[in-house]
Amino acid sequence: MLTILPARPRRLALAFALGLGAAFALAGPASADPKVLAKVDGAPITEDDVADAMTDIGPGLPQKLEGAARQKYVLDYLIDLKLAAKKAEADKLTGTPEFERKLAYYRDKLAMEQLLGSVAKAATTEEAERKAYDEAAKADPPQEEIHARHILLPTEDEAKAALARVKGGEDFAKVATELSKDPSGDGGDLGWFTKDRMVPEFSEAAFKLKKGEVSEPIKTQFGWHIIKVEDTRTKSFPPFEQIKDQAARYVAQKAESDAVAQLHSAAKIEFFDADGKPLAPEAQAADPGKEAPAPAPAPADKPKTP
Repeated sequence: MLTILPARPRRLALAFALGLGAAFALAGPASADPKVLAKVDGAPITEDDVADAMTDIGPGLPQKLEGAARQKYVLDYLIDLKLAAKKAEADKLTGTPEFERKLAYYRDKLAMEQLLGSVAKAATTEEAERKAYDEAAKADPPQEEIHARHILLPTEDEAKAALARVKGGEDFAKVATELSKDPSGDGGDLGWFTKDRMVPEFSEAAFKLKKGEVSEPIKTQFGWHIIKVEDTRTKSFPPFEQIKDQAARYVAQKAESDAVAQLHSAAKIEFFDADGKPLAPEAQAADPGKEAPAPAPAPADKPKTP
């Protein structure tokens, strides 16, 4: 479909990264007496070990690998892991500076995940979720929406000729399919949209029409449009229960972000150049954590209408 949206983004309060969970996913709590699934030279591999490994490597496994086959794959991976680790220790490969450095990194990473998981769990209460929901709902009041079609043509004369065919009784969608320069086709269908989703000239004309009405030719930066309104409705914010999970994810992400910001504020963080010399004070102040202390690879956004 031809893009005729304005350049300005939607309000931040209404944005939400759908499909993204909390910043750091942790495996569930350990079982009180986990079932042993295998032993390697006497060392047990439990169902909790498999769950941890599944959290780690599961996203990279082929989707066709499902159920028992997926579980077996991960168990085999853990067996290989234990065998290889044992051999590496026997060959004294785990005492090198490189190994110690990487071990320290993964220990810090796991410790951070534990901390942020704890922070997120404590913050995610129904009260906090409802507060986030109320703020997002307040920022997104009911708006009029229309379902419209259009015919896009390069000149006014061509648009007038197309309008004459529509006024003569031809089906609007049929004329759009034959003539419109909108590459999306589909009878010029634009779907449902609010006024702020289209360029001003288009929206001003479209939102003056009633259901079933067709506009005169309208000029925008994309060309000349003939618009038909198929239907109208009021867009309302969805009920809490419908987007409760989104609100919970937002609360968790914000709590994690705030926790990292507080850690930055309380710490003395120094930066050095490639030669090991301290950076100038103004460069030291450019600690990105002070400005945007987001611990996650995606922003923590408030829930919005799906």
